[in-house]
Amino acid sequence: MTTKFVLVGSGLAGGLLAAYLGRRGYGVDLYERRADPREGNLVGGRSINLALSTRGIHALEQLGIAEEVLKHAIPMPGRMIHDRSGELHFSPYDRDPKKHINSIGRAALNTTVIEAALRYPNVRVQFNHRCTEVDLDSATARFMDSSVVAGVPATPKPGEGEPPAAGGARVIEARGDAVIGVDGAFSAVRQSMRQIANFEYDESYLAHGYKELTIPPAPDGSWRMEKNALHIWPRKSFMMIALPNPDGSFTCTLFWEFKGPRSFETTTIDDDVRRFFDEEFADAVPLMPMLLKEFRENPTGSLVTIRCAPWFYQDKVALVGDAAHAVVPFYGQGMNAAFEDCVVLDECLAEFPQNREQAFREYFFRRKENADALADLAVQNFVEMRDKTTSKTFRAKKKLDHFLEAALPGIYLPLYTMVTFTRMPYAKAARRARVQDGIIYGLLGFVLLLAVLFLARFF
Repeated sequence: MTTKFVLVGSGLAGGLLAAYLGRRGYGVDLYERRADPREGNLVGGRSINLALSTRGIHALEQLGIAEEVLKHAIPMPGRMIHDRSGELHFSPYDRDPKKHINSIGRAALNTTVIEAALRYPNVRVQFNHRCTEVDLDSATARFMDSSVVAGVPATPKPGEGEPPAAGGARVIEARGDAVIGVDGAFSAVRQSMRQIANFEYDESYLAHGYKELTIPPAPDGSWRMEKNALHIWPRKSFMMIALPNPDGSFTCTLFWEFKGPRSFETTTIDDDVRRFFDEEFADAVPLMPMLLKEFRENPTGSLVTIRCAPWFYQDKVALVGDAAHAVVPFYGQGMNAAFEDCVVLDECLAEFPQNREQAFREYFFRRKENADALADLAVQNFVEMRDKTTSKTFRAKKKLDHFLEAALPGIYLPLYTMVTFTRMPYAKAARRARVQDGIIYGLLGFVLLLAVLFLARFF
C-alpha cells in the first residue's frame, strides 16, 4: 500500500516538500489555509520578495526547477550602504563578483513549487483549509474549509465531510500515515505536538518590529536606485532595507523599536513620521510618494525566534521549516534553511524507507543543531547590519576577509561566504568562523605586540 502524507501548509517549503515526496511515489494531500496564489492572491502580511542563495538553489535544482525560478531573479552581489548624508558605499558579499544572492518574488516562487508538486498525479492540493488541530496517534489533521464560506464549495472526499460548522464552514478530517507541519512560525501542527511529554518549546521576540513600505518604479518602469544590490540604511539601533522587484519597484522594510522615545509606539501622526524619515532616510523620501499612507495602513509585524524539540512524534508527525525553527530574517536564510530541511528529510526517507520513525529521528538529528546555530547567527547579523556596516573598522575587516580568502584558498572562508555560498552545515560554519577569528586576531595582536616592543628599544 502506498504511504500517504498529509502536509499542512503549502507555502514555499510546503509546496517544495510535496514535490519531493510526490517524486518518491508517496501519496500527498497538501492543505493550505490561504487562497491559491496561482490565482493572483497575495500572501497577506508577508514580504513580496526574498533572498534565494546556494542552499535554496540546490533544493530547486534537485527537482529541475532552479533555472525556471532564476529567470525572474535579480542578482545582488553586495550591499549598498546609505549614510545619513546620502553618501553611498557598495560592499560586495564575496571577493568573487560572480557570487550573489537573488531577490525573488514570493508569489512567483510559491506558484512554481506548487506547480512542480502537481506534476505528480499522486499529489493533491486543497486551498482555503485552515488546520485547527492534529490527532498525533492517528495522524489525522482537522481543517476548517473556508472555501464554503467564500461561496466556492470544495469537492468532498469520501469519509472527510462533516456538517457545516457555525458560519457555514465545513469541518473535515484528513488522515494519513503521517502528518507533516509546514505551516510556519505559528504552526497549528506544532501546537498539537506541545501535548507530548517533555516537548521543549521556546519563543523569543526582538524589541524591534517591522513595517513594509514601497519605492515604486520610475515613470519609464526602471529602478530608481541601483537594482543589483541589497540597500541598507543602517542607523545604529534601527535600520531600513530595500530589495529590488522585477517590476522596477523596491520593497522597503523598516526595522524599528516597538517602544521608546522614537519608536513605532510614539511616532504615529503624519508630521512626526515625515520628520523622522527626513532626518534618518533623507535620500529615500523623494522616492517614496506613498510613504505616509503606507506607514499608517501597513501592519507592524513582530520578529520571533522559535526553537522546539523534538521535531517529530513516532512515525506519525514531523515539522519542517519555520514550524520547527523560525528565525529572524537578517541572514536571508529562513527560506533557504527550510528548503534544505526538505532535501535532508527526503534523503532520510530514502535512507530508511521501511522505518519512517528512524527517518524522522535522523532528520531531526541532522538539522536541529544547524537550525539553532542559524537562529543565533541571524540575531547577530541584525546587529551587524544596523550598527557595524557604516564602521571603517568593519569595512576593513571585510577587506581583510576577502584578502585572506584569496591568499589562502580552501583554507580561509569568511562566515558570510560559508553560510550563503556553500552548503556547509550552519553549526560547522559558525565554529569554523570562531576558530578563524581567534587565529587572525591572535596573530594581529602578536604582530602589534612585536611592533610595540621593537619601537620601545629605540625610544
